[in-house]
Amino acid sequence: MSSADDHTTAQAVHDLGSALWFGGSVMGVAGANKAGNDLPDPYDRIRVATSAWRRFAPAQWAGIGAVLVAGAQLTAASGNRIAAQQGYGSVGALKIGFVLTGAVATGYAAYCGRRIGSIAEEIQASGQPLEVRDISRPAASTPDRLARWQRRQRWSQLLVPGLAAANIVCNAQLVQSYRAGATAKGVLRRVLPG
Repeated sequence: MSSADDHTTAQAVHDLGSALWFGGSVMGVAGANKAGNDLPDPYDRIRVATSAWRRFAPAQWAGIGAVLVAGAQLTAASGNRIAAQQGYGSVGALKIGFVLTGAVATGYAAYCGRRIGSIAEEIQASGQPLEVRDISRPAASTPDRLARWQRRQRWSQLLVPGLAAANIVCNAQLVQSYRAGATAKGVLRRVLPG
């Protein structure tokens, strides 16, 4: 293998970014969102989870950035394979779609979290009582405008690890397509369609 064919660094950066994005988003949904559940004050429940997500955000965006930058480098290096091997380009395009949609969902989840925090502050300042199960799950008595943002955040946060996982699965398929047998089959399908 020539040094021109060795993309180990880009692949490692991509894979580590994917792991950070996927693992962190799962930890956030399973852990950070529920971090304040033992606290009796519902405002503190929201504050603790908001703080945890805010502190993780730079690492999460670094993971997404690594996936985008290293993925672009790997795609550029695979131009001949995209042209010659049937299926490679379509899986790559699907992977790009998952990454971009996942980045948008990540940003929307963060926006929802900011809205939840500001609405909770408004409710507290007005002296109204508040009850929530956690930052993304309303209680029966949660005011409607807060509950709406909580549900939006919950769905977007659940979507993020699914999209990050789909990115990882597509990447695994692309890496496997480098095997000699897979390459030969893809080239033959391109040359001899049907």
